Amino acid sequence: MNNNSMTKEQSEVLLKRATTASVGVAVTLIGLKTWGYIDSGSVAIFGTLLDSFMDSLSSIIIFIAVRFSITPADDDHRFGHGKAEAIAGLLQAFIITATSLLLVYEVFDKIKNPQIIGKTEIGLGIIIASIILTLLLVLYQRYVAKKTKSIAIEADGMHYTGDILLNIGVAIALVLGGYFNMIYADPIFGAIACFYLLHSAWEVFKASTDVLMDKEMDDDEKKNIVSIIKSHERVIDIHELRTRSSGLNIFIQFHLDLERGISLYDAHTISDQVEDSLMEAYPTAEIFIHADPEEITKDRVE
Repeated sequence: MNNNSMTKEQSEVLLKRATTASVGVAVTLIGLKTWGYIDSGSVAIFGTLLDSFMDSLSSIIIFIAVRFSITPADDDHRFGHGKAEAIAGLLQAFIITATSLLLVYEVFDKIKNPQIIGKTEIGLGIIIASIILTLLLVLYQRYVAKKTKSIAIEADGMHYTGDILLNIGVAIALVLGGYFNMIYADPIFGAIACFYLLHSAWEVFKASTDVLMDKEMDDDEKKNIVSIIKSHERVIDIHELRTRSSGLNIFIQFHLDLERGISLYDAHTISDQVEDSLMEAYPTAEIFIHADPEEITKDRVE
């Protein structure tokens, strides 16, 4: 179920905390990896440094976008500002792609002019510290994304999850290059970092365009919505269910099939009761219900 225990206000607090944590970790990692790259000259560390620079820019973009997305709806934006998160996701994708191109140049340079990695212990210590910091951030982001269903936090967490694997690869490259003089281990893992960045860019791009194109909620969520609606004893059926998400907001729209001949008051009461049931499971949803007499619905189908 979506947001089954979170109010919109609680979700907003979590989003603000998560974006602040993301910016703080990204800036810290930039400092650590800059030190590691200067001391070791490792292109693999340089790859993760570039990634952290992009993480920092992306986190700042998300920091701003999330705060804009939770701004209440106004006369010009009656459905709210939730798609600001998806726009931020597109910016992330373009930034990550640009970063990977710079890394490609560095990888080819290291292949043509391989070097022994210096001060391996310092670089290794910095990468291990980066892994620990990133792991803590990812665990918190997953918690927030699960509670709020934020596309921006989910995208940021997805990227940082890959960073952990990337940093593990860099640690292996440092060990192979620094202790076993395997001079090509560093550019090889730098190339792996490049492919990872491009994959991350594609995943973020796809998730963002899904929101901007009003993609339907997944099948499990839609089945849950239908189940809640049909649990009302006076609901005969539903049709034309439509769903979409925008930031913290979920939009659910459907036609409700009711008995012919019931009063307008009863139809309104049943619709309100169905809406209340849905709001218990999806407290940030905006729900639009159109009541139809059962026989009219059958006539349309026939």
